[in-house]
Amino acid sequence: MRNLNLTSQRQAVYDIVRNSHDHPTAAEVMNRLVEQGHNLAYGTVYNSLRYLTDKQMIRELKLGEAASRYDARLDDHQHILCDVCGTVDEVMTHVPEEWMNTVAEETGYTISHAHVVFGGVCPACKNKIVN
Repeated sequence: MRNLNLTSQRQAVYDIVRNSHDHPTAAEVMNRLVEQGHNLAYGTVYNSLRYLTDKQMIRELKLGEAASRYDARLDDHQHILCDVCGTVDEVMTHVPEEWMNTVAEETGYTISHAHVVFGGVCPACKNKIVN
């Protein structure tokens, strides 16, 4: 595969991220590990997240928040962040080729990939505001 050294600690961290649908932060990964009875040091969790990211088993998402979030879904997709509660959801709409070409023309870059982060208010928060 990718010349992996998947220790039991790294596997536990990977399983948490892979089975999460909310793009957890490192602290949330740590809390979920504790809930499952694991006893890992914070450094081990952070190092495992870095290792898994470096080996392209997960993606680190920097969404304008203080803490990075992690996603095991590696296919091409975007994200949307609720401005009220901080929920992160996936957006399966692809970035239009026209946008990529325009950015390339404007910047002179050769564009290899794009990740768009949308912001707004999620349905749950919108319902709270309306009611």
